[in-house]
Amino acid sequence: MLLIFNILTAFISPLKGNNFQGEGDKTSYLSDLEREVVAELNLARSQPAAYANYLIAYSKLFVGKELQEPGHITIITKEGKSAVDEAIKFLKNQKPLSLLTASKGMSRAAKDMVIMQETTSQTGHTGRDGSTFDKRISRYGTWLGSCSENIDYGNNTARKIVMALIVDDGVSNRGHRKSIFDAGFKRVGVACGLHKKFNYMCVIEYAVSYTEK
Repeated sequence: MLLIFNILTAFISPLKGNNFQGEGDKTSYLSDLEREVVAELNLARSQPAAYANYLIAYSKLFVGKELQEPGHITIITKEGKSAVDEAIKFLKNQKPLSLLTASKGMSRAAKDMVIMQETTSQTGHTGRDGSTFDKRISRYGTWLGSCSENIDYGNNTARKIVMALIVDDGVSNRGHRKSIFDAGFKRVGVACGLHKKFNYMCVIEYAVSYTEK
């Protein structure tokens, strides 16, 4: 069995539509997985009650705190099924929100963080150069209102990444979930890559407003 280190850190039935919004057709800077993450975030934001169905199916894989997914190693989570059930309840009561629009500059900032962590066992929001996420997104544009960063470690599909952030196992204030469902956020940047300790990582930046340089 594997004891999962859920370091999802944050500051602050099939569904219809691909729910992807980019800068026109200029989204070649995103990989297929990164585009899928944007679409998955927008799916959850625009159809939260329906998205709860994915978590309902997911909750059936739990036995106490153990996630027993067929064909995969058993994972011991911090909260177990109770956290998934709490997320389901949240989604069923969450009002639909507007779609996030992908940003090249914010995605470049997210990529900077991936590059700094992918060859190390480092986690968290402070880069090896001492940068914070707000400073990183300021390198490539100007943000207004507020901004936030989510980092998921260990997942390599959009569905698993977004579900993990929504469930927010072991994070008492559900900060990742709050970022996803912040009605003020309109822009998003995504970069996914490898991680020395957790194999995979995905960095997601959010902002109320963002103007590219």
